[in-house]
Amino acid sequence: MSTRFRAAMRTMMPALALLAFGAEAGATTINQNTSWTIDRAGTTTKYRVVAYGDSIYAGYNGSLFSVAKYAGPVVEAEYLSALWNADVEQVRRTKSGAVASDIYNNKIVAERSYMQSSNTRVVAFEMCGNDGLQARSAFKNQTGTCDVSGLDTALNNCKTYVAKAMDYINANAYAGTKLKVISNLHYPGYNADNVQSSCKNASTGTTMNIRDTLLPYIAKMNYAMCDLARQKGFACVDAFAQYMAADYDSNGDGMIDSDALRYVAGESEAAYVNRITTTLRSTIRDSNTHFVSASTSYDYIQSDDTHPTYTGGTISSGSTGTGAPRYTSFTGGKNPVWNQYGHERLGWGLSTFNPVAP
Repeated sequence: MSTRFRAAMRTMMPALALLAFGAEAGATTINQNTSWTIDRAGTTTKYRVVAYGDSIYAGYNGSLFSVAKYAGPVVEAEYLSALWNADVEQVRRTKSGAVASDIYNNKIVAERSYMQSSNTRVVAFEMCGNDGLQARSAFKNQTGTCDVSGLDTALNNCKTYVAKAMDYINANAYAGTKLKVISNLHYPGYNADNVQSSCKNASTGTTMNIRDTLLPYIAKMNYAMCDLARQKGFACVDAFAQYMAADYDSNGDGMIDSDALRYVAGESEAAYVNRITTTLRSTIRDSNTHFVSASTSYDYIQSDDTHPTYTGGTISSGSTGTGAPRYTSFTGGKNPVWNQYGHERLGWGLSTFNPVAP
């Protein structure tokens, strides 16, 4: 395959998984399915973790032909392997660039057999980012009078298909599944979106700040995911809080910023949205510089200003592989790089809900 063809394909393929506000939307999608088994010494018992989603769970790294080996779901499998002293097969059934309806219909429903296996113990999924991406791009390209109906549609579609996905997983996952979990959306391009729109507000006749317009929609999507999880027996990894706020108390309110932003079970949508967009707005930071202390930060986003950073190399899309765990134990339930890369942080977030026994 020629270099020119590969470059052309990468240009055509957005493969974006969440509100990827640093790049333009597109309709192209591609399956990037992989399976990786954590082969732990001294055991032959093997359990399965299944993850459905788009390019975030895929471990997209800018290529159609490879993905991050240690994407968040595989990092989660590594934690489980240590906790259960067992081999853990992590199956990723992902479609980069797919909107929520596509993931629901063509991954969760069409590929339900992966979660029906009798060794399945965890089913995870994420969706909605590309719905937001496409609505965001349409809004950003508008001229004349601004129209937010596309953002409203993206939000409504997100709510609809997250609920459908949870109901379907509840009805179809293996009866012995111990954990069902969703991850919500972080906001890549947070700094880049602090610009004015080309269109004008119908009421004021002035342009609108892109970030100010989009943040409430992200908050409503994230609230819907975590609150539906609460209602339907799922755990919810609050990726927005984990990625978008510091791991120390920057505003002196007595709470670590990333804890303060987190969804609180039972709170109203209005209360959550107000907390994110107003009360704690000053603590939100672009995750290109995720501060783990007042003096140390790490880059959670790749150079595309969209997808999480990772360590541990890549594997070919569509491949199946096996390898020993990188770490044999976890001090305080965390590996040594848990907060240094976007995918490591996602995997750790998933691991905080791990059942103590398979």
